[in-house]
Amino acid sequence: MTEIDERLSTIVKACDDKKAFDIKVLNIQKISSIGDYFVIASGNSTSQVTAIADEIDEKMSKIGFGLVQKEGYSSARWILLDYGDIIVHVFHREDRSFYNLERLWSDSEEVDISLLIS
Repeated sequence: MTEIDERLSTIVKACDDKKAFDIKVLNIQKISSIGDYFVIASGNSTSQVTAIADEIDEKMSKIGFGLVQKEGYSSARWILLDYGDIIVHVFHREDRSFYNLERLWSDSEEVDISLLIS
C-alpha cells in the first residue's frame, strides 16, 4: 500500500467508523491541479457531520498528517478538510444532493473504496 493509499484508507475508515454514508473517493489527478483526490461523505445531522470531520482529523493527526485548512466547521452543513493532495468534503445529506459534486466532477475516476477498507 502506498502512502497516499494509507491516507485515503485512514480517511475512509474514519468516515465509516462514524457511520457516514455514500462515501466516495474520486481521483481528480488528470482533470485538476487543486489536488489528487476528493473524498466525499455524508451525515444525517450537523452533529454527525462534525463527528465525522473530527474523527478524520484525529486519525490523520495520529499518522502524522495535519490539516492545511478547514472550512465550514461552524455551520456543519459542508465541512471541507484540505490535506493538500486529498480534499475531504463532509456534507449534511441535504446539502450534498444540492451541490452534487459527483456530477460536477463526473470526468473523474471513482476509486473502489472496498480496496481501501480491507
